[in-house]
Amino acid sequence: MKVIEHLEQKKRQPLISFEILPPLKGKSIESVNKILDELVDYQPAFINVTYHRAEYKFKLLENGLFEKVHIRKRPGTVGICAAIQYKYGIDAVPHLVCGGFARSETEDALMDLNYLGINNVLLLRGDAMKNEKNFVPEVNGNRNSLDLVQQAVNLNKGVYLEEDLQDPIKTDFCIGVAGYPEKHFEAPNMQSDLDYLKKKVDAGAHYIVTQMFFDNQKYFDFVNQCRKIGITVPIIPGLKPITTAKQVQNLPGTFHITIPEALTQAVLQCKNKADVQQIGTEWLAQQCKELLDFGVPCLHFYTMSTPEPFRYVMQHLR
Repeated sequence: MKVIEHLEQKKRQPLISFEILPPLKGKSIESVNKILDELVDYQPAFINVTYHRAEYKFKLLENGLFEKVHIRKRPGTVGICAAIQYKYGIDAVPHLVCGGFARSETEDALMDLNYLGINNVLLLRGDAMKNEKNFVPEVNGNRNSLDLVQQAVNLNKGVYLEEDLQDPIKTDFCIGVAGYPEKHFEAPNMQSDLDYLKKKVDAGAHYIVTQMFFDNQKYFDFVNQCRKIGITVPIIPGLKPITTAKQVQNLPGTFHITIPEALTQAVLQCKNKADVQQIGTEWLAQQCKELLDFGVPCLHFYTMSTPEPFRYVMQHLR
């Protein structure tokens, strides 16, 4: 079933979804299955699986020269999505990014998903490589998420990169994109960021999933701003619990978000990690209650492959 169909039917209340990470290269998929075995008990409508682009490092050789080495730390997104659908019977949503893909490779990846019966995708530009100041697209690759959306929409229309194909099939992807209640860090201002988001929706995106936020008013304002400029698709809030004191310092810099003063002070006063996790999950549970009262289409949880905090949240939502 498509994500948009889950949102329209809402067979379960509240409707929830999770996002997980592929295991590190060399690790077994059993580490993912262990996480999924717990998450499926909460009956998620769908599960997202992140994609991690390749990075490069330079390895010193015996002759004194350096060799450029291609490394992807967390491969396996497509395979894990297939496993989720066929082992657990839950719809999977693979992430696809621009970085690391030529357009032809993106088309091949979408075709693989189509053959596997995976018809949901979350399309993102992705981050710049660590050694790059700004995002640099691949040669003959998509420059941004709008380009990526347009390519997926073209496949849904049966339009391929090779124009002379005979009777090509039309794919049927449900397309999700990202939204930023506190503005994408590269956007010059909030209005330009909203205008760009509208272009993605106008191009054919079916729904929006937001970056994490810890102040619900940020989400409420974001939704209202989207509606004012004609964005009518569902906007799913992305949520994460604070589980360690370091996250209060690290998350704002990594994800370009703010953390409310009340939450920051409560975390900094904790004596141990267990206390921090309790504060973080209680805050998240309260966020969820307010968001459900607001009428959100779904609660989307960024698990970071750590399911334990959601036990408390789920107990307080049902």
